[in-house]
Amino acid sequence: MSVKFAYLLAIVGAAFWGLIGLFVQNLYQLGFTAWDVVAIRAIFSAALLLVYVVVWKRSMLRIQLKHIPLFIGSGIISIVFFNWCVFTVIDQANLSLAVVLLYTGPLFVTLLSRVFFKELLTFRKGMAIIVTLTGCAFVVGLLPSVQTVITTSTLLIGIGSGFFYALYSIFAKVSSKHYGSITITTYSFICASVFMLASSQIAHKTPLFLNWTVMLNSVGLALIPTIFAYLLYTKGLSYIESSRASILSTIEPVVAIGVGFIFFHDILTIWQWLGVCLVISSILLAAETTMDQDKKETTPAQAS
Repeated sequence: MSVKFAYLLAIVGAAFWGLIGLFVQNLYQLGFTAWDVVAIRAIFSAALLLVYVVVWKRSMLRIQLKHIPLFIGSGIISIVFFNWCVFTVIDQANLSLAVVLLYTGPLFVTLLSRVFFKELLTFRKGMAIIVTLTGCAFVVGLLPSVQTVITTSTLLIGIGSGFFYALYSIFAKVSSKHYGSITITTYSFICASVFMLASSQIAHKTPLFLNWTVMLNSVGLALIPTIFAYLLYTKGLSYIESSRASILSTIEPVVAIGVGFIFFHDILTIWQWLGVCLVISSILLAAETTMDQDKKETTPAQAS
């Protein structure tokens, strides 16, 4: 696979993540809490992935027991808690702010990648991160003046979503040395679903799933902004640096803001629109590489 195609996979996967609000907002209106929605996303995704793998890709279920902590990390520590943070901000503020705050993630990814993978902190990566954070600051109201449109607790939860989101790139990058994207995504969601079944009250709300609208939104949440998004992003991550993939994936807030503006009538000021433009600019900064850099990229041994 070419490096450019890997970039495309990461970007498309992140764009699918940006559609999440279409399903989450509907589930809120149908009587579910943020923790319930995390459970729905994890359980339905794990079930659909298991059916697919058992029927068509059974060999990809083989893993070594020593790697289970990696899937616990990507499934519970990352997926469960960054989803709860995002869904909580959506509930307390709005979709646009929630997803833009999520994109403090590239800063955490780049710093953690420097520590764990010795990835270089290049000038271009640094500029992309600065532009991303500046864009986010405009969107949440920290710039041009300190008049935030959300509370301090909501802001901290939003930043927490960025941190937990960053951990997925770290755990998945290590896992990708041993397994393909389907295996990583499947076991991550299996771990997440087991945890959510034990910690949530979703089992007591089973009668709600007899409503076809609830079922449609639950399956849609599992398929489009979850399974398709994670498979594409994880596949791309296998071929490019985790810090670069994370910055590329900032296309998500652009898509999410579009969804919030069109479907949920989120109102953005001129400064917030400037922030969106800065986030898009950070994607272009991260995506631009020289031919020499592309030639140095190595092809991983494992591919799904």
